[in-house]
Amino acid sequence: MRETATVSMAAPPDKVWALVSDVTRIGEFSPETFEAEWLGGATGPAVGARFRGHVKRNERGPVYWTVCRVVACEPGREFTFAVTAPGAGELTRWGYLLDPTDTGTEVTEFFEAAPSLPMRLYWMLAGRWRGRRNRNDMRRTLERMKAVVERA
Repeated sequence: MRETATVSMAAPPDKVWALVSDVTRIGEFSPETFEAEWLGGATGPAVGARFRGHVKRNERGPVYWTVCRVVACEPGREFTFAVTAPGAGELTRWGYLLDPTDTGTEVTEFFEAAPSLPMRLYWMLAGRWRGRRNRNDMRRTLERMKAVVERA
């Protein structure tokens, strides 16, 4: 119930972190989430800050909003958020881990499904397909981010 994708970027960790933690730019990079906005007075990344993302599942639909909460926010190292649902709590976690290298930053995007019974059942039924989709989309997201951060 965990998937990852890693891409090396020729940019320092602080520059990459500024990009991955700016949820208002996710529509430039993600194949599924085409916009996001901070909620409750938040204006940027901080543990506990909430935002909502507008998702077009599998790039076809359905289209819906998700509410997310930042759970890890360490500049230059990690940005992770939980996708939540009313009455169900945390459904998934998505995050970026940044490791400095001699030539820039190795960036790993990850996805984790919550260990709840409904999520375990979902992964038993659709996990192989959804996991492949998530891996491919994370790689596409990271490659698009790489193009922007290396061009700047």
